[in-house]
Amino acid sequence: MVEHERRILRGAAATAMGAGDAAKEYAAGFAAGVATVVTGHPFDTVKVKLQAHNTKTSVKVYKNAWHCTSRILIEEGIRGLYKGASSTFVGIAFESSLFFGTYTQVKQLLQGEAQSSKPKLEVIIPSAGFSGALISSILCPTELIKCRMQVQGKDANYSKYTGPLDCARKTLKNEGVRGLFRGGLATLLRESIGNAVFFSTYEFTRYWMHMHLDSLPFFSSEQSVVLRDVGIGIITGGISGVAFWSAVLPYDVAKTVIQTSSDTHPSRNPFRTISLIHSRAGLSGCYAGLGPTLARAFPANAAAIVTWEFSAKLLGIRRA
Repeated sequence: MVEHERRILRGAAATAMGAGDAAKEYAAGFAAGVATVVTGHPFDTVKVKLQAHNTKTSVKVYKNAWHCTSRILIEEGIRGLYKGASSTFVGIAFESSLFFGTYTQVKQLLQGEAQSSKPKLEVIIPSAGFSGALISSILCPTELIKCRMQVQGKDANYSKYTGPLDCARKTLKNEGVRGLFRGGLATLLRESIGNAVFFSTYEFTRYWMHMHLDSLPFFSSEQSVVLRDVGIGIITGGISGVAFWSAVLPYDVAKTVIQTSSDTHPSRNPFRTISLIHSRAGLSGCYAGLGPTLARAFPANAAAIVTWEFSAKLLGIRRA
């Protein structure tokens, strides 16, 4: 009887510890989301402008990312680069919390008790894919508001929102709840496929770097270990971000076009949208915004991963 009670107490303690670690994982993910927005939003604004305006015809409104950036600064000032940032901040922070927390929990569930430091694709891909699909329902309405705020500028069709709440209110009034979820399938495809690529790249790159750097005598002191971990976080996060967007940018272009279309009943099929963009603007149209996207991907994701890993360490989460 005593041994049975001990087992119950040990199980309860493990459950409580697991719940505590889960909460810490979500907190670390929230911090990573904040870092992502602060670092990457101006790049995202340029990307959205290019996608919304350079895919309508063969004639490009903006010559390149630098031209687009200069136009925004001249016409709207520095605040123009942060249009839609408030909705993005809220959406990305909570999305990041849910995403990183869910990814870690599902990964641990699939691994079971046989924890291994060596990455396994059969664990990483479903964990990241499921987490990406889950957060797409949060990202879709927040990104719709963000994109509409970003593209309006001097555009007569979209110079009608005084802020994110006004945009959400008018979208609900004119298009109903369904209007907030325009581009939902494109967002789902982008997030599920893209995050499977992201975490596969991150986990294997991190494993390889630790395997080759941990044994070096230079990393014997506590300060040098911190320096090593920051360097690994920057490289793995940056490379993984670039891999994400290189794999799924056409879906993101389709999402932007669907969400910012002035047509109240646009096609919501991302494959049809990509086909139409290709017929109008060629392959370059399907990859509109590639420059600022990749320029944003490295620093924003590097900041996210470094913040995620160090927040986890500060909260006492131990990872392999």
